[in-house]
Amino acid sequence: MPVRITWWGHATCTVEESGVRVLTDPLFAGRLAHLRRRRGALPPPEAAAADVAVVSHLHADHLHLPSLARLAPGTPVLVPRGAPRAVPGLARLGHLALAELGPGDAVRVAGLRIRAVSALHDGRRLPYGPRLAPALGYVVEGEDRTYFAGDTGLFASMSAEVGPVDVALLPVGGWGPFLGPGHLDARRAARALASLAAPRRAVPVHYGTYWPIGLDAVRPHEFHAPGEEFVRHAAELAPEVSVAVLAHGESVVA
Repeated sequence: MPVRITWWGHATCTVEESGVRVLTDPLFAGRLAHLRRRRGALPPPEAAAADVAVVSHLHADHLHLPSLARLAPGTPVLVPRGAPRAVPGLARLGHLALAELGPGDAVRVAGLRIRAVSALHDGRRLPYGPRLAPALGYVVEGEDRTYFAGDTGLFASMSAEVGPVDVALLPVGGWGPFLGPGHLDARRAARALASLAAPRRAVPVHYGTYWPIGLDAVRPHEFHAPGEEFVRHAAELAPEVSVAVLAHGESVVA
């Protein structure tokens, strides 16, 4: 059965693999600190239906406690090793089954193997906090292999750590007009795609959802354009890969 990808906005996706729903970095908020959701309705209640959720790193737009609280009791949630110590609020989510992973660790959930891989990104709980947990990506392995990169820059061992994949969910933007180190823009994401082994489909994520309040007129192309720019760069650098640019709530069978 082909894998089905639904993008809910930002880095939140549902990966349906072999009848199992894997939810990535759940974020169901209309506003988060100085950010507001500028495009797309809030995800519907069924977006929180998951057999397992994965959290890539501790930033509040990826590890969002109120969104995790919406998951059903007993839902396994994979987090970077050290997350409970760095984010004490996770202790309030006692209805969830937390499991801590580091790069190279793997667990089996509902018949799937989910493997954690490295990410080049600041994994701290910002705007404060020591480096207690790494940033991660995840490879979901069932009949297909799906790579969710989380938030990352391009790094030399990416292809070797990730291994062969069928589908790549890659961040192509951010939530502000400038991207610092440890991020992929559309061009670098296309380079990352070209470095991966054998993907047949890519889906750009982590753009066009949240934007700082009051900055609507500041470099608006950084909000709207990354998805289509990724299509253009991927056609040049990885022409064998089909790219699906999704609207919020839209799905693609890969």
